[in-house]
Amino acid sequence: MERLTFADPSSHYAVVRLRVKGRRQPATVVGPLAAVKEGEQLHLKGRYEVHPKWGEQFRVVWWYAVLPATVSGIEKYLASGLIKGIGGELAQRLVAHFGGETLTVIDDHPERLTEVSGIGPKKMDQIRRDWQTHKAAREVLVALQGLGVGMAMATKIYQQYGDQAVEVVTTNPYQLALDIHGLGFLTADRLAGRLNLDPLTPARLAAGLLHLLDTMGGEGHVYVPEEVLLDRTEELLHVPRPPLLGTLEDLARAGRVVLPELPAGRAVYKKPAWVAETGVAQSLGRLLSAGGSHPPLHLEDLINQVQQQRGLTLAPEQAAAVAAALTDKVLVITGGPGTGKTTIVSCILDLFQGLGARVMLMAPTGRAAKRLSETTGMTATTIHRALEFSPQTGGFRRGPAEPLKAEVVVVDETSMVDTYLMYHLLRAVPVAARLILVGDAHQLPAVGPGNILKDLIDSGVVKVARLTQIYRQAAESLIVVNAHRINQGEYPYLPQKFGKDDFVFLELDDPEALKARLLDLVAEELPRRYGLDPLRDLQVITPMHRGPVGIQTLNHELQQRLNPESDRWSWGGRVYRRHDKVMQLRNNYYKEVFNGDIGQVCGFLAATGQLQVDFDGRVITYDAGEREDLTLAYAVTVHKAQGSEFPAVALVLTTHHYMMLQRNLLYTALTRGRRLVVILGSKRALGMAIRNDRPVRRYTHLAARLRETLVPPTG
Repeated sequence: MERLTFADPSSHYAVVRLRVKGRRQPATVVGPLAAVKEGEQLHLKGRYEVHPKWGEQFRVVWWYAVLPATVSGIEKYLASGLIKGIGGELAQRLVAHFGGETLTVIDDHPERLTEVSGIGPKKMDQIRRDWQTHKAAREVLVALQGLGVGMAMATKIYQQYGDQAVEVVTTNPYQLALDIHGLGFLTADRLAGRLNLDPLTPARLAAGLLHLLDTMGGEGHVYVPEEVLLDRTEELLHVPRPPLLGTLEDLARAGRVVLPELPAGRAVYKKPAWVAETGVAQSLGRLLSAGGSHPPLHLEDLINQVQQQRGLTLAPEQAAAVAAALTDKVLVITGGPGTGKTTIVSCILDLFQGLGARVMLMAPTGRAAKRLSETTGMTATTIHRALEFSPQTGGFRRGPAEPLKAEVVVVDETSMVDTYLMYHLLRAVPVAARLILVGDAHQLPAVGPGNILKDLIDSGVVKVARLTQIYRQAAESLIVVNAHRINQGEYPYLPQKFGKDDFVFLELDDPEALKARLLDLVAEELPRRYGLDPLRDLQVITPMHRGPVGIQTLNHELQQRLNPESDRWSWGGRVYRRHDKVMQLRNNYYKEVFNGDIGQVCGFLAATGQLQVDFDGRVITYDAGEREDLTLAYAVTVHKAQGSEFPAVALVLTTHHYMMLQRNLLYTALTRGRRLVVILGSKRALGMAIRNDRPVRRYTHLAARLRETLVPPTG
């Protein structure tokens, strides 16, 4: 292989340039090639076709790699990151010393590697072990490809099962969907079809049911009504209902699912979801029923004292919220932008500190926690960090046996907390402590299952302080005013020129024209007009992943425009550049970086093929195998932006996004901007979003569960 031009690890699609025997010019090859390494020789099966835009291409159906034979091929191969501990620099030195015999030396005479400067006995032994593992893997990978498994998938399968990979694939391919992240049921089912396995085999039925439970969990549901689950599984698997019912009962007996009778009919919970939702209700009941410290005498005098110290006058609803924090065991404070949530939290913290109480302040994301620290002047942490993940047990250290060391726990951005995280948090809150949950109930709910903040408010069993009044300074902000207008179903004010307002609407219907205007806006006009740093201060938000103004396209275009000259490295099938804005895509408790954290690429360790990212002063190192943990973040979705606040936001909103146009999505996006929000799009799309106030229903039973077991608060 001459060059890897493009690779998408999520879909495994890649574009490569290959030198082909008998052809003068390199061929463009496309298909599921994301795992190929530069320098490899490839055997390909497929067909030539003519693309209307890109011309002649070879579309791959099946392929496998053989060891390279040329010196340049060997160097590229070793520099690909395939052998841990060998990066580009070391690969160059190895080939300079051993030439075309480099791979033979590694294979047959690894002790000779110490002839190369920088390789001692320890490094030599690591390379030898990794090479032998890789050699054994190649044999399994070729066998898996013979079964029709692509190289990228085969690599994941081998990493999971080792020498047993072929046996697992041929006997129960559905096990792959359960064990391997990113390898779903549909892939396993296609493989089973190629192996001519019985479509009514219990393993297939169970895997299909669990796959749909996971899929709907990803859509925010804690449980699925049995009828809905069976309907969707019948449609997916093309099998009759009776065997599905039998399999569902088998899964219940095995403890994989729970089948409670709810008022609307039988529900299907995956066991962890059942434990989490019932656990949230139990923990809240425990907190509410346990006695806590008595509210201080002369509470009104204390509140007046805090107002004097801060030089402010609380409105009646604000003063009531502050008082409730000192009188109620569990309190929800909810309100939109400009209603004073931050002011109230600061006053509450002043009161508790004055009383000598130990307070813990936390938020779901690192950026939200950082913002909370800045606005309150107190140290805030992420919920995950507060709960102290234990690498030894794979769980949180803090829980019933070792609760948080706090008398007051304050959680901001509670709308982002899903059922699982709330379950772990509540288990760790001391029985005698007070719990204060702050959030905006009109924002999007959490990415994960549940609708915790809304359910708590709807349950009626916890005290809720609702903030509705917009205060004078905030009322001068069109961002705040328009957010509230949108929330009430009213059309926002739309100034269409830059001036004194902090909100601008640029009407652009054509996606290509919109994209060109956006690039000029972010790269030149806004930095010049407002003194903004385009990487640090500006965030582009768009509702969709694909399309001409989707995340993927905009990230590529913005990278080219905002960061064209920096050092660049091919890592994990993508090109990253120094200073690239990147986002962590999943929680990594070991590295202490979490889903949604944004950092900047700051370096590349050529000797080991590792990428370095700076997260607010903490440099985290990523191996090539962790490529799916990172993505470019010049443009992000609304969900990924939730919990963060940026000096300026450019929001793309077109009718191409019609599937995502909802009022709470638009409201959430708008409230991410602190100094400036610019919407680029059509008035029709804006109107569609405002009119669509039917949030997608999430199947949860928490509100009803709380009402069944707990007594509503008085007052």
